[in-house]
Amino acid sequence: MRVIPIAVSAALAAALSASCNRPVRAPASAAPAASTPNSPTFSDTVAPIVYGNCVSCHRPGEAAPFPLISYEDVAKRGALIAKVTASRYMPPWKAVHGYGEFKDERRLTDAQIASIGEWVRGGMPRGDASRMPEVPKFTDGWQLGKPDLILEMTEGYIVPATGADIYRNFVIPTGLTEDKWIRAVEFRPSARRVVHHALFSYVRGGAVKSLDGRSGRPGFGGAMPVAFVPGFQPAGELAGWAVGTTPRFFPEGVARQLPKNSDLVVQLHFHPTGKPETEQSTIGIYFADGPPERRLVTPGIPGFFGALAGIDIPPGEKAFTITGSYTVPRDMYALSIAAHAHYLGKEFKVTATRPDASTKPLLWIQDWDFNWQDRYDYKEPVLLARGTRIDWSITYDNSAENPRNPCNPPRRVRWGVQSFDEMGSINFMMIPASTVTREEEDRQRQQMAAALKNAIGKVMESDAVKRYAAEQKRFMEDPTREGADPCAGK
Repeated sequence: MRVIPIAVSAALAAALSASCNRPVRAPASAAPAASTPNSPTFSDTVAPIVYGNCVSCHRPGEAAPFPLISYEDVAKRGALIAKVTASRYMPPWKAVHGYGEFKDERRLTDAQIASIGEWVRGGMPRGDASRMPEVPKFTDGWQLGKPDLILEMTEGYIVPATGADIYRNFVIPTGLTEDKWIRAVEFRPSARRVVHHALFSYVRGGAVKSLDGRSGRPGFGGAMPVAFVPGFQPAGELAGWAVGTTPRFFPEGVARQLPKNSDLVVQLHFHPTGKPETEQSTIGIYFADGPPERRLVTPGIPGFFGALAGIDIPPGEKAFTITGSYTVPRDMYALSIAAHAHYLGKEFKVTATRPDASTKPLLWIQDWDFNWQDRYDYKEPVLLARGTRIDWSITYDNSAENPRNPCNPPRRVRWGVQSFDEMGSINFMMIPASTVTREEEDRQRQQMAAALKNAIGKVMESDAVKRYAAEQKRFMEDPTREGADPCAGK
């Protein structure tokens, strides 16, 4: 195992995602299978588990490849369901139970998993249809209610049947005549099967107009975060969506600014599915009544999504690890935590050590999956006193035994913005533990800006930053570039 220790300061980052665990109505039909007394049945035991944890994704129009609504749906795949629940591959909840206390934990209990297995071994009896639980219905249309602002891509983008992954940015003017604060973004793709994830940012109105449609197709190419391009300022990140997510409001007391006269940029990551698909996304935005009492702080550690962390993974390396620490500059409440890496990511572990030497587990992911990137909201805000040290580690697997490795044989992988490059970041949503004056807030912002400028000045000669700058230049010169074969010519 190769370990690279580093220490970092705060840098802005966000990677938002949400859980997928609401129940749905299912019909009841078909004759019951034979059962023995007291054995689990579908109506009494399995239906409540499936409705509560699976069908929010496994239903028509959602991302899962098949529905699990009726008894027939579930019984047809009973053995598979028993296998993937026993291994905890499904439902997808990556945070280790008990290492941090999170809301809406999408995780089956040991007893529930055992009941599913026993039901399958017992012949999958249906049970008494009259004992089927009352099933809540999903909300039709917008899951968070009618949005305050609905934006739609001006035209559809055709995703080809085959080829490399595509990153495409689509520009939608907001039409806002005054600054707004948002508390949620709900994303509704029209061709859900081809959309892997979406990132939402705002840029200065008209800043990317010359790029849009230059190739004769809607939008412009490139995987780089548009909010970080100096020429697009003022700009900022808003939210994100990934496969398997359902919409969620930001934690209580959190809102993000959306300035007047800004354009929304929706960056979509497409996976071709074997047939042409046309995507024309709709985005719902929910406004807060005004600015929050306390400004949101979003430290990402290590900084710059790991650009300076020495990510350079040799082929065949099973446990390439980077480590570091971050010291909390003032009393803060941590509201949520998220992790980000690409295909080679394997394990994340984050622990806080307070000034009194007590420790607090914050997050542990033992089997990272690029396709399931959640945001984990703490059940209660976690107080991190000034001087608290947050220790973290991120491990990558670049071996041929890693089933998620996009290249076989493996190739050298360094930091980069493409999915077949690597990144690494732990991203928090925090708020100050007490209110601060506008003057204090401005001073802290100036101090952070000065520290960030100083850090950038020290690392501009690093290989990672040079390659990132070259990627920026190529993007600006040719915004029509699409994704490349990750293993071609390697």
